[in-house]
Amino acid sequence: MKLYSRILIGAGCVLLLLISWMIAINSESASEKQLALIRQATELVNDGIYIRAVPLLEEAAGMNAAHTLMAEEELKKAYLMLLGNRGFGRRYTGLLEKQMNRRDAGSDVFTEAANYYLGISRITEALTVLKTGIERTGCIDLITLYENNRYSYETSRTSYDYVAAIFGTTVQVQAEGLWGIARSDGITIIPCQYDKISTFSGDRAVVMKDGEIFAVDRNNNRVAFLRENAVSIGNLADNRIPLLIDGNWLRATGEFTIGTAAFEQIGMYSGGYAAAKMGGGWGVVDLGLQWLIPPEYDAVIMDELGRCYAQGVVFARIGNEVFMFIDGQRTGAIFEDARPFSDDGYAAVKRNGKWGFVDANGVEVIGFVFDDALSFGQHLAAVRIGEYWGYISRYGHVVIAPSFPEAKSFSNGSAPVRTERGWQFITLLEYKR
Repeated sequence: MKLYSRILIGAGCVLLLLISWMIAINSESASEKQLALIRQATELVNDGIYIRAVPLLEEAAGMNAAHTLMAEEELKKAYLMLLGNRGFGRRYTGLLEKQMNRRDAGSDVFTEAANYYLGISRITEALTVLKTGIERTGCIDLITLYENNRYSYETSRTSYDYVAAIFGTTVQVQAEGLWGIARSDGITIIPCQYDKISTFSGDRAVVMKDGEIFAVDRNNNRVAFLRENAVSIGNLADNRIPLLIDGNWLRATGEFTIGTAAFEQIGMYSGGYAAAKMGGGWGVVDLGLQWLIPPEYDAVIMDELGRCYAQGVVFARIGNEVFMFIDGQRTGAIFEDARPFSDDGYAAVKRNGKWGFVDANGVEVIGFVFDDALSFGQHLAAVRIGEYWGYISRYGHVVIAPSFPEAKSFSNGSAPVRTERGWQFITLLEYKR
């Protein structure tokens, strides 16, 4: 029995050696064949006969042998020489995709793909490639290339008489004296047919038309009606909208259930808080009518829509000084003026007659060098340099040149700007639908 076992073990070893030898022979044979194909293709390429070289290189690149990467690189060169022929651009990008999808893909293939797409003005694809390459490799050169191209934009054809600040993915727009709602890139959703319209929040906007107040959905269908006699409305957020009734501002839900608390003025809710005036003083109140900041100030700084609170920060004014509050506690930071934070990014603040930017702890992050500014929306901030507005990146670099008489913050990849045609929208190609 022992002898039989030894014979079996010995035979197994011989078989393994034989298999290994055959694999080595076959591998060597495949590698030699692959190299021969590349050499044949190279001779054709040297004579400028790319169309006949391609099949040889495609065969070589499809082989699982030692020279596959060499074959792929030569094949890409041949494809590029044949881009004038139909289908070769698709073959080239298909090979790039194959290379980028490999686990060990280096930054060079992402750079090559991005530069190709940039060269044919397909910026969206280039930015997608760069973001993937940065995530996979962390390469500084890819980051630089991405930053140098990510601010390319196109301007909408649609124009309006006036546009409010973007709220999420929608914006209030005005044409011929009437209001409607558009997408953040300027495409109309609710036609401009109302005397006044709130922000679109949840599934509705509140509108005024010929003295009536009601709510409409995204398709402009009426979904709720206010029976009380209100003479004005604020902006809708957090299922709360201010209504001016009998000289006081009351809060109501989107279904027009009206609360009893009365304010002299009240802003738009953001993050569960709103600026409110009571007893002649301004403070910040939450949804449950608890004061985060008591109504003891001359003003609470709000944006165009009436928002005052984001990232836990509020700015409030006494006289000529603006104070910064974090989680309801006043800090030592004092400014001449300020703009409220958005949900991310830095806030614009004013000191010594110039505007700069601070983070949510009040630390200066971009110097006080601008003539006017808005807080960051997404990764850009509108700034005025001289007479015109442009945009800076979070590094403080001007990335969209000042050329607009007025400009507003970015949201969802777009920003309203005033041009010679009226109010239009610029949309970063990175976000283009």
